[in-house]
Amino acid sequence: MHYELYYWTGIQGRGEFVRLALEDAGAGYTDMARVHGDAVMQPYLDGKVEGLQPFAPPFLRTGKQVIAQVGAILDHLGPTLGLVPDASSRRQQALQLQMTIADLVAEVHDTHHPIAASKYYEDQKHEAKARAASMRGERMPKFLTYFESVLKHNGGRHPLREHSYVDLSLFQLLSGLDYMFPRRMQALWPTLPQLRALKDRVETRPNIAAYLASERRLPFNTNGIFRHYPELDGEQ
Repeated sequence: MHYELYYWTGIQGRGEFVRLALEDAGAGYTDMARVHGDAVMQPYLDGKVEGLQPFAPPFLRTGKQVIAQVGAILDHLGPTLGLVPDASSRRQQALQLQMTIADLVAEVHDTHHPIAASKYYEDQKHEAKARAASMRGERMPKFLTYFESVLKHNGGRHPLREHSYVDLSLFQLLSGLDYMFPRRMQALWPTLPQLRALKDRVETRPNIAAYLASERRLPFNTNGIFRHYPELDGEQ
């Protein structure tokens, strides 16, 4: 199966959670907008392509099927790519964890866009600074402590006791937070030894290491979800 991934050019964004799964599994795929430009997505977003109209990227075309939303895409890919346990209960657990990751990713985005996604960061810097203080002090520890607990409960190496797409998504989440809030994460890392070890293990998986060293892995920047603004990183 050759997959078509649709996501905005120039940023990792939510599409990166899908890319990591495809790359880790060595799956064949085309990053359509990077090849053909962002306009290639418009017919899908306008509902002019057969199938359920996606609200926004990322979405994946597999054969005649078009699947949107990161959790739904990974839930679909997991069994085929060997990135989820076989038992239906474990597959449900993987999706539950992925959706919890998505909750935090949404809050991360709203940290630098607390008023409106349509406004520039510069138009809401004051509000963003207050939102970032809550993110650093309350939300990040709450979510990350939960994921640390899940790892410990399941043996310490994997949230589902075996490698899955959840490992890859946690790697992306932790990498993004490390870029966005380096000072805060420096203070939190000692309290998150299982997550730190997971991040290091994923980073050295052969296909992931090759991907991270390639031009396909775009760097984090101030146009994506995880944005580093020093004024939002606060004090340790």
